[in-house]
Parts: sequence; C-alpha cells; structure tokens
Amino acid sequence: MAFEWYEMQRRGLGSEFLDCVETALDNIADFPEMYQIAYSRFRGCVIRRFPFSIFYAVESEEIIVHCVFDNRRDPEKRH
Repeated sequence: MAFEWYEMQRRGLGSEFLDCVETALDNIADFPEMYQIAYSRFRGCVIRRFPFSIFYAVESEEIIVHCVFDNRRDPEKRH
C-alpha cells in the first residue's frame, strides 16, 4: 500500500521506500538489541527518509516483525 502511494507521488520513490525498509530490516537482523523497547516486548526502528517505523520482538533466535507502522497515524494503533 505504501509502495503504491509513494510510486504515485514520483516514479521510483516506491522502490526507494522498499530499499529503506530492507536496510532497516538488515540492521535489525544484524543488531536486534540496538533499538529501544517501545512498548512491552516490542522494539522500534525508525525507517530512514520515510515516516515509518518497524516494530519487532526478539524471541530466542528469532526476530518477529509485528508491523511496519506509519508514524503519522495514532500511536495507539501500532500495538
């Protein structure tokens, strides 16, 4: 959904968004404890250049992504 919206704003911007999401996911995979706990057991990583965050939990040897959240929305809806 976000990809399509950004792509409608400017051709290629959707791909730039996905690249930034992928970079953030790579950082989370490499350094899962680096980001602060935002709520309960969920950590939050702000996606560079775009108003989105990735919320995830570290469980044993797994990283569970809870959501990719639009930071312009009501923060109560991210949990």
